[in-house]
Amino acid sequence: MKQIKRVLIVGGGTAGWMAAALLGKLFEGLYEIVLIESEAIGTVGVGEATIPAIKKYNELLGLDENEFVRKTQGSFKLGIDFVDWWRKGERYIHGFGVIGQDLGWLRMHHYWLKARPRGDVADFAAYSINTAAALANKFMRADPKMAESPIGHIAHAFQFDAGLYAKFLRGYAEERGIRRREGKVGSVQLREDGFVDSVTMEDGETIAADLFVDCSGFRGLIIEQAMQTGYETWTQWLPCDRAMAVPCARTEPFTPYTRSTARTAGWQWRIPLQHRTGNGHVYSSAYISDEDAEAMLLANLDGEQLAEPNRLRFVTGKRRQTWNKNCVAIGLASGFLEPLESTSIHLIQSAIIRMVRLLPDTAFDPATIAEYNRQTDFEYERIRDFIILHYKATERDDTEFWRYCRDMEVPATLQRKIDLFAANGRVFREDDELFTEESWIQVFLGQGIVPRGYDPLADIKSDAQVAQYLGNIETVIRKCVGVMPTHAEFIAKTCAA
Repeated sequence: MKQIKRVLIVGGGTAGWMAAALLGKLFEGLYEIVLIESEAIGTVGVGEATIPAIKKYNELLGLDENEFVRKTQGSFKLGIDFVDWWRKGERYIHGFGVIGQDLGWLRMHHYWLKARPRGDVADFAAYSINTAAALANKFMRADPKMAESPIGHIAHAFQFDAGLYAKFLRGYAEERGIRRREGKVGSVQLREDGFVDSVTMEDGETIAADLFVDCSGFRGLIIEQAMQTGYETWTQWLPCDRAMAVPCARTEPFTPYTRSTARTAGWQWRIPLQHRTGNGHVYSSAYISDEDAEAMLLANLDGEQLAEPNRLRFVTGKRRQTWNKNCVAIGLASGFLEPLESTSIHLIQSAIIRMVRLLPDTAFDPATIAEYNRQTDFEYERIRDFIILHYKATERDDTEFWRYCRDMEVPATLQRKIDLFAANGRVFREDDELFTEESWIQVFLGQGIVPRGYDPLADIKSDAQVAQYLGNIETVIRKCVGVMPTHAEFIAKTCAA
């Protein structure tokens, strides 16, 4: 057993500096870690919204949350607001965290489904502290001393400037001994057995390493261009293939959530930051021209346009192996799933943590690599299914794009989940898949999949008992939201940039 000595990260941006920061924190002084980055190569940097799992990464780094938010011009996020996805004019929020309170054996939504035909239930959003607070533009962190109250169960993520985030992590990593090498890679040298031996810079320097981390973006400089690993495409289910991003001036109200608005051939995001609002249009070039997509984006900004649109082309899918021999691809080099549920930064984080948990010696045992790829494939495929659900479960028929999405066949893994929930409201989280049962429930209901039945155990409670139970949840959450500060007030008091 011979330990690796040098790790070479090729590419900066969010993926490269997230990898460098965590490796620098965990293995400070143990490995030599070098990151190659060129100022002449731009980064995509549009992934400005996250999910609560990022707090685990921040905890591993030991970051102060208020400082982190200040340095990245960040804001807080309680969920995602979906507009016009099920039908035009309809809206729902996928809120993080718990929904209501379980009663006995069952989740709350079964009692809601039981009472719904009588018409004496509130909108489903009223039973989640996250969704109710989001709709009121309120925010506060969960108070661990109030475990018996909904305030003890608020779940939050962040929205931030991706460029400032990479800069923040670069400073963190360099303080822990990470060496940054400016310049472009000119070529990659492979050994006879297919392993990566070294890279040669355009200025002629050759840099060898034991482990190579490819964070070179869509082009996959090592994993694809040199190693020809292969790519599995999922465009038959996710036909969007282009995006453009543009910032605009911040406007009020300062919302504690990301918004996704369905358009004629894709969707538009809105991400509020302290100094500006991030906007973007993800669309299918088969159903709308670039010119029309840009016009649609710019016509729907709610503040003054601050820059020219940044245009991207992508193919939804993933590498056939994200770990190939002694190269691990992270970020866009490993694959791409559109940021509909803000999973881009999470996939970077989970890949880094998975690599650390399976960190090899110089033998690079195939069993270790196979397990990494198995876990990665499972994570990608389940996130893929969750995103496809938003497109499939629609009643929109106003454009060819939406008719295609509504009528397409979906992966069997997703169809099984849809059929089970439609029958009786049941959904089960599989293994370590990212999205919880609460997430699936909210999107199913928000996209118009109302079960034909509910769990028969709900009938143990009388209609009056169910009405009282649901009413109590709604009342308590309404009172909690009433005492919370606004999102803007909370930031001004704790972490204004």
